[in-house]
Amino acid sequence: MHGASVVALTIYDMLKPIDKGIEIAQIRLQSKKGGKSQFADKSGAGLQSAVVVCSDSISAGKKQDFAGKAIIERLEKMQVSISDYSIIPDEINAIQNKIKSLLVSPLSMIIITGGTGLSTRDVTPEAVRPLLDREIPGIAEAARVYGQLRMPYAMLSRSLAGLIGKTLVLALPGSTRGAGESMDALFPYLLHLFKVMEHEPHDGYK
Repeated sequence: MHGASVVALTIYDMLKPIDKGIEIAQIRLQSKKGGKSQFADKSGAGLQSAVVVCSDSISAGKKQDFAGKAIIERLEKMQVSISDYSIIPDEINAIQNKIKSLLVSPLSMIIITGGTGLSTRDVTPEAVRPLLDREIPGIAEAARVYGQLRMPYAMLSRSLAGLIGKTLVLALPGSTRGAGESMDALFPYLLHLFKVMEHEPHDGYK
């Protein structure tokens, strides 16, 4: 649009001495290809997910969960089904046992929120990483870069992502803002992963 406007104004300046009545009527976009919108598969219809909140205080009933619900809200907007929503304490065994129990049934993704910081009770990466068949560093890096532009402390997040069989596992920050912004950074673009894998058999937990 900008380029077309520049060309039109240049022609206008050249022809104005010849025809005083010349005018630019309108410039409008007829069609567009490329850009981010080209890669946005916005529908997650048919995908099954689980959301796990890791928090000592929330699991003890001392606080309410907002981060997990923010994740669920975004998944539902993309038509991703929520098969399980649970709240567990910040314990390595609890996190690992929960992931293993979820993998009994075929799931497209497990999204964990909480426990990715630097306090002594933040153990989600330590719990998740040993279970992964393949880590995908670029996913967590993309979330941190997106967050860094909005909150300088985002670089301290230890979010991670990877595959267990054909199930994507995401470990996101526990703050409502951190979880929401991470989802905004990754989706709907991350749904393309399932397009790549849709013709391969689904393997559960090994």
